[in-house]
Amino acid sequence: MIFNECMMKNSIRSIAKTLCTAFCALVLASCGVSKVVIEGSYPSPNVAKLPLSLAVVYDEPLRNFSYIEYSETGAEEFNIASGASHVALFDAVLPAMFESVVEAASLEEAESLGVDAIFVPAIDEFQLALPNKTKLDVYEVWIRYNMRLVSGDGAPIADWVLTSYGKTPTESLRTADAAINDAAVVALRDLASSFSLSFAQVPEVRDWLASR
Repeated sequence: MIFNECMMKNSIRSIAKTLCTAFCALVLASCGVSKVVIEGSYPSPNVAKLPLSLAVVYDEPLRNFSYIEYSETGAEEFNIASGASHVALFDAVLPAMFESVVEAASLEEAESLGVDAIFVPAIDEFQLALPNKTKLDVYEVWIRYNMRLVSGDGAPIADWVLTSYGKTPTESLRTADAAINDAAVVALRDLASSFSLSFAQVPEVRDWLASR
């Protein structure tokens, strides 16, 4: 009788432990990955306009770009979507740099528009550094881009790499999502500045402009 009672207690403990484990797993699953959609404002650069017409192509990988940061256990921690913000940035920067800018859905469509040049930006790499991993009191974002410029009929002009960097300090009242967003916006603004100021200095672009 005593033996049966002990067995019953052990069984109840085992069931309770199993239910507790399942409940904890359910709670963790419900938390899931934190989705961060990058949002910010991007001022137009104060640069002299080039007397050129430009078509820009935002392909699907750029429009839908997202980066997933994994925890040290391999679980998805942050899903950072920045595609729409990149489109907004170029929409602010390009009209300040060129006489006219039109968006095309594809390179083929752009070639039919009779423009002087076609610009196709792409994101090659996105990196995120979190304070709990770096032991630094900042959130940091690095982004590497591939910039491609072709003539109005699709002939290659230039293909170059640009990098951007942004950071934001940790603050007790700021959430991790907000800090990541702020660091990414700083990185995008860094891109806007470096792209607009260095565009005409890219050797192949400079040669092409001189030949016109």
